[in-house]
Amino acid sequence: MKYLVCLALVASTILSCSKDPNNSMTVTGTVKGLKKGVLYLQRIQDSSLVVVDSLEIQGDGNFHFETPLESPEVFYLYLNKNDQNDLNDRITFFGEPGTITIQTSWNSFDTQAAIEGSATQKKLEEYRKVMSRYNTQNLEIIRAAYDPEVQKDSMAMDSIEKLSNRNILRGYLYALNFALNNSGSYIAPYIALTEVADANIKYLDSIYSALSPEVAASKYGKDLATYLGERKAAGE
Repeated sequence: MKYLVCLALVASTILSCSKDPNNSMTVTGTVKGLKKGVLYLQRIQDSSLVVVDSLEIQGDGNFHFETPLESPEVFYLYLNKNDQNDLNDRITFFGEPGTITIQTSWNSFDTQAAIEGSATQKKLEEYRKVMSRYNTQNLEIIRAAYDPEVQKDSMAMDSIEKLSNRNILRGYLYALNFALNNSGSYIAPYIALTEVADANIKYLDSIYSALSPEVAASKYGKDLATYLGERKAAGE
């Protein structure tokens, strides 16, 4: 009898640990207007996009996923609408232990998504908002370079090239500074790895050295440490 009681206690402890909100993530929300389709929760694993979980939608657009998660990490919510079009079907978000809520609609799935519950996601949105200005300026510069009259003028083309290089550099420096200025956020090592990985190693070293202990011990913090080690081993 005592043996059975002990087993029950052990089982109860295991179950309670497995449901620890500090080690798991819940993704819930609604895709307004969606009556039929399949939602996939995805993440990058070993350089490949893999499916964590999936849900077939029948009748309404409500969804709910749960997955183990020890530190913030980028996830993707992919909607297969069976329309032979992969554009505008994937939401990128920074997942964190706890509950993430995503509200969107089927016809503007990725562009109008409202994501709550992740402090790192807010940092990602802040970063993207500024970077979108640099990207827009790049497109305007490229458009100007295709003007037939401009292409005939070597001085004008040279001026546009310098303007383009200057704008790209400004965006690059913004990414580096954003990572340095947010060393207490999980966004810092993520930006270092995905946006400015080819930067001079001294700048990446500065970003890593400034990370808080908690961020340095996270998934992207460890990945950044490994990446720096590989570059140093290569003699950079």
